[in-house]
Order: sequence, then structure tokens, then C-alpha cells
Amino acid sequence: MTNAELAILSLIAEQPRHGYEIEQVIEERGMREWTEVGFSSIYYLLKKLEKEGLIEGQLEEAERGPARKVYHPTSVGIEARRAALLETLSTPWRGYPPLMLGISNLPAISPVEAVAALQKYRDKLAARLEDVQATWESQRPLPYFVDALFDYSIALGTAELEWIEKFIKRVEEQNA
Repeated sequence: MTNAELAILSLIAEQPRHGYEIEQVIEERGMREWTEVGFSSIYYLLKKLEKEGLIEGQLEEAERGPARKVYHPTSVGIEARRAALLETLSTPWRGYPPLMLGISNLPAISPVEAVAALQKYRDKLAARLEDVQATWESQRPLPYFVDALFDYSIALGTAELEWIEKFIKRVEEQNA
């Protein structure tokens, strides 16, 4: 199960939801900071989870406007979510950030270009960290596990920012 599928299934397991409501919860919780669920992929993922028998959709009348398809987890979906959660909590993430590909090809660009690009990366990372920190502070108090999501993101971002600063200096020293 992909991270995006697990995120959608988990939101439905919390309580039955329709597609637009799922998008609202993703936005409210700042979930795009830690999972890759695009707005345009929500309905695709809902159809996929439904086809796999993990959720069921039922048309329900809305207070205003047309009826909406509200999704509920199936017993198979609840068990699949449980298994996927145990897997995610016990397996270290193996990511492939584009930065690594850029570093592996550093000799293909000039040192001046490399430093400028790395400084741009650093600045964007610092801005993202500020945004996550502000979102975290604006939503407190949070349940301990939601608080942990923000704490983890800040810790990783801070470590990456420290690393990128050192690496920029190293690139500058190599070409001094």
C-alpha cells in the first residue's frame, strides 16, 4: 500500500468522509508536509481503494446541493490499514531526494553554479521550516502523535539545514 493510499484509508477509518471533506482535512492538518497526497489524486485513490475492497462508498443526501458519495472502511480495509501501519512504524524510510542526484552530478556544473543552487535550496528549506513551525504553533495543543509529526519534520529539516550549510562551505573550500 502506498503512503497516499494509507493516508486516505486512515482518514476514512477515523470517520466516514466524502472526497472534498478528505481534501479539507488534509489541508487543515498540514498533511502534505509529510505525505504525498495531491488534490487531484484523492478521487483516483478513493476509486482504487474501493475497487480493492478496502472501502465502500454510499450516496448520502447533503444538506445543500447534490448527494455525495461517503466512504466507509470495510473490515478488510481496517485490517489492511492495521498491517500497513505496523509496517510503516517498523521499517526505516529509504528515500531518494532529488538533491542526492544533483550532488552525484556536481562536477557537471561550475562551482559558482553549484554554490548558488545549494544556497537557493538552503533558503527554500529554511522558509519551509518556518512555515511548518508556524503551522505547528498555530495548531497547538495537539494530540501527542500529531505533535510528533511536526516535531519529526522540524528535526529532520533542521538537521538537513545544518548539513547543507556545511556542504556549501565544503564546495566553496574545494574551489577556493
